[in-house]
Amino acid sequence: MGGRNNTNVPDFILTGLTDSREIQLVLFMVFFLIYLITVLGNAGMILIIRLDLHLHTPMYFFLTQLSFLDLSYSTVITPKTLENLVTSVKYISFTGCFTQLYFFVFLGATECFLLSSMAYDRYVAICKPLHYSITMSTKLCCALITGSYVIGFMDSTVNVLFMGRLHFCDSNVIHHFFCDTTPILALSCTDTYGTEVMIFIFAGSTLVVSLITISVSYVSILSTILKINSTSGKQRAFSTCSSHLLGVTIFYGTMIFTYLKPNKSYSLGKDQVASVFYTIVIPMLNPIIYSLRNKEVKSALIRVMKKREGTRQ
Repeated sequence: MGGRNNTNVPDFILTGLTDSREIQLVLFMVFFLIYLITVLGNAGMILIIRLDLHLHTPMYFFLTQLSFLDLSYSTVITPKTLENLVTSVKYISFTGCFTQLYFFVFLGATECFLLSSMAYDRYVAICKPLHYSITMSTKLCCALITGSYVIGFMDSTVNVLFMGRLHFCDSNVIHHFFCDTTPILALSCTDTYGTEVMIFIFAGSTLVVSLITISVSYVSILSTILKINSTSGKQRAFSTCSSHLLGVTIFYGTMIFTYLKPNKSYSLGKDQVASVFYTIVIPMLNPIIYSLRNKEVKSALIRVMKKREGTRQ
């Protein structure tokens, strides 16, 4: 945050998604409903997994962490977005903006490597089932989670340190609905080439390394599934990873569209739509994807509800 001493900008203005008051009210109601579902869905997923002993396995341990990240990820962006949709003054302080950016990058990078860990878990479960309990030990699971958070911390720290060294002299208007890297870089009155290169290297490495890990895991999984003789066996094997694969496709598709492309192809409208999807919508979709497509979660929910009814009686 040392860059604050080198700027004449005490705060920023977020232009948001639209200037139309009617559309802003509609977006407020839609985003509020999405955020409510996100909080209830992810908190509910965490609670169900913790309460049901049948779900105390590595896969659901990772899913608990995913729900926590999605809940945090949405909370970093959505409440401020909702506030700006119902107020005429859309200010965010310099420190508040960079704090939002820091946690946005931290949680996003952490989720990338968490999804990689989940892909590796599915790889071991399908390709090496006899060694699953030994390979996916509590120690390894904790190491993978810790590593994901450490990498996310390093990525976000480097990002904010380089961004904090920029000078902001004249305009303080961020053409976005939250403090993201590209629109903040566009405001700087100094040369941003070095900062852009470093951010691209770190962000690109995070996406590419995690995506390669996921791709290699699923190529091996697909190869193993195709070798299964029975149709029912293939269906059972694929069903164990289909939810994760769907979640990965949606998450990485929007992230790559937004960040891994030249600045010349930057489009405010298209990038804002993609940003709404991965910051607000996807955190709501993940618990729905993993619960509706997972019989174990449905069964656990029924067992938890029956226990509550039995306790009341």
